[in-house]
Amino acid sequence: MVFSKMRPIGFSTGALAYADFMQGLSIIRNHNLRTVELSALREEELEPLIASLDNLELGDFDYVSFHAPSKLKRLDEQKVIELLQAVTRKNWPLIVHPDVIQRFERWAEFGQLLCIENMDKRKPIGRTARELALLFEKLPNASLCLDLGHVRQVDPTMSVALEILEHFGGRLCQLHVSEVNTNSQHDALTFETALAFQKISALIPQTIPIILESRVTPDKVDEEVLNCREALSVLAAA
Repeated sequence: MVFSKMRPIGFSTGALAYADFMQGLSIIRNHNLRTVELSALREEELEPLIASLDNLELGDFDYVSFHAPSKLKRLDEQKVIELLQAVTRKNWPLIVHPDVIQRFERWAEFGQLLCIENMDKRKPIGRTARELALLFEKLPNASLCLDLGHVRQVDPTMSVALEILEHFGGRLCQLHVSEVNTNSQHDALTFETALAFQKISALIPQTIPIILESRVTPDKVDEEVLNCREALSVLAAA
């Protein structure tokens, strides 16, 4: 068996190097990956990463996205929106957890570059197709980051994933892929999770970028990429 097409796959900088985007980028480059998500998942990472954007020299990447903070405690929402304008000026997708959003009209100004991520079972919104529909009513131009680990945690049968793709597949901008454990932490893919992802792989266009959020050491990067390809690539006879 061979892969009929090769999906673009990379990593989140935060998965490979906690709070150190430069180290994360270095690891990704060392493995010749051309797809990357710059992570400012924790709000203290946001301002240093924004300040460094013009100096990162990302021309060797085919796809770049940016993950906004998942919680706001120190920074207020308006300040975060102002900082993130530097990201959208670069025309990069902006991955946002919907429970951060309070002023929908301000976030809506980012248009299609605003990429709403479906949530894990801990969150009160954004977990199912019905909950995402309520969000897209307020953010009509926003796109979707489908986190397969989140949706499998919500529904191991992957029926919820199928429903999300049926309703919002046209909004799909990128995937997040990992194992999500019972504590909602991102781990390396297991065989069982890979089998679950196979159920929906044919519904996802081969051009959609995949961002791995698996927390793996640098020596396990290539193995995790291969496991992801096996889970999400359409196979054809050699």
